[in-house]
Amino acid sequence: AKLNKEKIDVTIPGYQFRQGSIHPLSLIIESLEDFFLGQGYLVAEGPEVELDKYNFEMMNIAEGHPAREMHDSFYIDQNRLLRTHTSPVQARFMEKSNGKPIAIISPGKTYRRDPDDQTHSHQFMQCEGLVIGENIHVGHLKETLLSLAKYLFGEDKEIRLRPSYFPFTEPSFEVDVLFTKKDKSQTWIEILGSGMVHPEVLRMGGYNPEKVSGFAFGIGIERIAMLKYGVDDIRNFYTNDLRFLKQFKGD
Repeated sequence: AKLNKEKIDVTIPGYQFRQGSIHPLSLIIESLEDFFLGQGYLVAEGPEVELDKYNFEMMNIAEGHPAREMHDSFYIDQNRLLRTHTSPVQARFMEKSNGKPIAIISPGKTYRRDPDDQTHSHQFMQCEGLVIGENIHVGHLKETLLSLAKYLFGEDKEIRLRPSYFPFTEPSFEVDVLFTKKDKSQTWIEILGSGMVHPEVLRMGGYNPEKVSGFAFGIGIERIAMLKYGVDDIRNFYTNDLRFLKQFKGD
């Protein structure tokens, strides 16, 4: 009798709790981490207030190098600044790896003194990747990025690598993905920068460039989110407008 009184009808509908949403930039980062963890990468983190040594020097951007003009930076003092990319995480990881093979990604916030407009922000997010080992070549880089493009945007996607310049990679490539517009026409859209790790970067990280090689890439999180979700203004990600943010749900 007591059991009959206490029984619960599991078929009765439960309470409808309000479901929250996940920030679109967090959704992209989670997707990238899921993809690369499945490929055997590690997720590495580092400080946002960084030493000049790791942000520039170990990335083959010496004092007076013209490439520093690309990174109009927020300096705290002569030797410390807000990191302009997540490459310092890679520099620190290389330094601690004692010449061993590595495969990492480093997502996080970055800062540059860019004027805020529809496509630029003084704060933005990146996810950089680094692979170092024996006999790593451009074919490995291209296959990794093609698999990533298909994972993010669909199995029908194609990519192309265009020659470019970055001081920390040689050769360097901009990577474009072929998108189909609403009118059925097709267009190439740049999504990231990449290349083979410069021998000097390997050397400064404690590796022998005569014995090992590697590839690296840098992904703009906002860039991917804008393409994937059809957002036309980067500022929408940072205004905390719930009408915008409620559109995004986790899987």
